Amino acid sequence: MVEYLQAGYTVSARRACEVIGQTRSSHYYQSLADPQTALRVRLRDLAKTRVGYGYRRLHILLEREGWHVNHKRVYRLYVQEGLVLRTKKPKRRRSVVARSALPRPTRRNQVWSMDFVSDELGWGRRFRVLTLVDHFTRESPALEVGVGMSGRLVADVLTRLSLTHGLPEVIRVDNGPEFTSKALDQWAYENGIRLDFIRPGKPVENAFIESSNASLRKECLNAHWFQTLEEAKSRIEQWRREHNEDRPHSSLGNLTPKEYAQDLKPQGTSNRKKLTLQVV
Repeated sequence: MVEYLQAGYTVSARRACEVIGQTRSSHYYQSLADPQTALRVRLRDLAKTRVGYGYRRLHILLEREGWHVNHKRVYRLYVQEGLVLRTKKPKRRRSVVARSALPRPTRRNQVWSMDFVSDELGWGRRFRVLTLVDHFTRESPALEVGVGMSGRLVADVLTRLSLTHGLPEVIRVDNGPEFTSKALDQWAYENGIRLDFIRPGKPVENAFIESSNASLRKECLNAHWFQTLEEAKSRIEQWRREHNEDRPHSSLGNLTPKEYAQDLKPQGTSNRKKLTLQVV
């Protein structure tokens, strides 16, 4: 206001302060607080490389790097640097039918979810991504990128994962033609896997994969411009590794899926030993 009066009415700062009731000491005051320049630069760099992260996840990444700063200061600098994300507010809906809660998994490889995400290359060629997520660890075992996706290809991907990650007891899917195909149904029967189909038009029943797909869309697909299918495969695989090894998940106590899975290994090993002793 003082600067406005000075510029608009060509008066001195003293006269402008008298008009609006501002003390001159407050007007001429210069803050002696640390501007946190290094922290601001690092915060901007992290927000630039991880465009889908909010200030809470950025605060966790800063703490991992050794920055001793609380979330309130990170939020203040986050706002001052203009890094705030615009989020679309969900519409309020009222359901007249009470939905029963699905049982929560209690161990790894108990329940997986599987779905497809579509995108296109820079010159218009469409491609699809087969997404998978473990409900318990939030880990993404694979992201298969291709043009033609069939039930046989889905079965081949799951067969390959059985050698590195093992197979789940249940795979929750929607009613897409790839998941209802005879090839996948036969594979599930031969491997003792139960395919749990959600109700048509009820994606909320597969919320874990929907959340993972939203992160993939926001943090990878919308952030890059793919010219070739090979480039899309490389970028998406890079995001999958970051999702499993670097991205903090609030539902896991701000641990990464890899850290959360490693914490479970000793407990799982001891349980198997007990079971073996009882059988002997």
